[in-house]
Amino acid sequence: MKEKVKDSISLKTEENVAYIKELLKNASDIVFREFYIGNFKAALIYVDGMGDKKLLNDYVLENVMFKGYSITDASEIKNRILAVTDVREIEKLSEGIDAMLSGDTIMFIEGLENCYVVASRSWPARGVSEPSGETVIRGARDGFTETIRFNTALIRRRVRDTRLKLVPKSLGVRSKTDSVIMFIEDIANKEVLEELFNRLETINIDAILDSGYVEQLIEDNKWSVFPQIQSTERPDVVAAALYEGRVAILVDNSPFALIVPATMSNLFQSPDEYYQRWIYGSGIRLIRFFSIFISLILPALYVAVTSFHTSIIPTKLAYFIASSREGVPFPAFVEALIMEGSMAFLLEAIARLPKAIGSTIGIVGGLIIGQAAVTAGIVSPIMIIIVSITVITSFTTPNYEITSAFRILRVLLIIAAAIIGLYGIMIGLILTLIHMVRLKSFGISYLAPMNNANKNDFKDMYLRFPLRYFKNRPEYMGTEDKVRQK
Repeated sequence: MKEKVKDSISLKTEENVAYIKELLKNASDIVFREFYIGNFKAALIYVDGMGDKKLLNDYVLENVMFKGYSITDASEIKNRILAVTDVREIEKLSEGIDAMLSGDTIMFIEGLENCYVVASRSWPARGVSEPSGETVIRGARDGFTETIRFNTALIRRRVRDTRLKLVPKSLGVRSKTDSVIMFIEDIANKEVLEELFNRLETINIDAILDSGYVEQLIEDNKWSVFPQIQSTERPDVVAAALYEGRVAILVDNSPFALIVPATMSNLFQSPDEYYQRWIYGSGIRLIRFFSIFISLILPALYVAVTSFHTSIIPTKLAYFIASSREGVPFPAFVEALIMEGSMAFLLEAIARLPKAIGSTIGIVGGLIIGQAAVTAGIVSPIMIIIVSITVITSFTTPNYEITSAFRILRVLLIIAAAIIGLYGIMIGLILTLIHMVRLKSFGISYLAPMNNANKNDFKDMYLRFPLRYFKNRPEYMGTEDKVRQK
């Protein structure tokens, strides 16, 4: 249950300090500094390690203690003595305590019914570096950090528009995590905005430790394997989404921004496709679509053909497959599941290992496991080839979450293929397509613009047309300002 903090601020500094000391007892990192400004007793309260001591010493304490002796009206201290750019007055003590626990400093002055909040946030932070999960050949190398204000600055640098709005919101009953909703006012779809704010209001959880918490709490269908919210470490991706009319959510302590609404086509796109000439970008996109199709159906197709439809295999290839499977004790279905499980274990182990040895273990582990499995007669050489192609093609997708979704679908298709062959694959694909057609992300169809009748939206779908043809924003987004090239 949320602790109730009183809102009223006492005229006496001692009472305010005593109340906060009792409220935060046994918290050794809270610093209380009491002093006098002329005849007025005052106090500064901040969290050690989160407040900028140099700013407080040089521009607050030094000024008020040595220049404030002639002050006769306490209300003049803010405008005449405090040499800090960001100082605001608040009338509720609970708001002041929340600000103090977020890194700011609260200042009480005898005789005032409000208190001052001095912006003094300063904590150890990781510098801006290249995103590890979304690398590009050509493009910016800066990525988000765990500090929300750094992240908003990276986006503001790319969107120098007075209509870019940053709406702050505190999430988590106990953690009170800072978050920001970003959108361009005259572009964003107002219905999407309204729906997003309504869903954020329903969040009632103790703590928000990462943007992934928010993603899971506000998505449309929690039972779907497909991600319905796009996550990214790249500021340029967020900026491009804002210009398209979408909305970004930034959460403090998380280097991942969320973008809503998300469609299947957005999750397959990479910044590389836009920073290079359209011919190269279109080629990369076609390779990616072809790769994900191969990674999805190739193991299931192998199981179906070798178990039910051997007549469609060319004779020489059929002899080769039969000879390679000689001595393998398991049917093709079990063989495929064994290799899928082995690769899943190996990839998970690589992800948890230190970077210095992760790549080495991946190569050596894959070779050893594959060779040992073939030598022991557990799997056939053709199965090793199929799984290797499947893994390679699956990693052409720039979004890790959509790769994980297709991994789950791949296993389901293998099971369907083991039951009724090619018919099982077709039924599985049809059911998946039906689910995707019904799926929505904040009111926008998940398959847009594939199921959109507007031909202009297809200029950025299977191929990426030259930039001069992008006259309008995507029609399916329902943006306010539809034109982006006058």
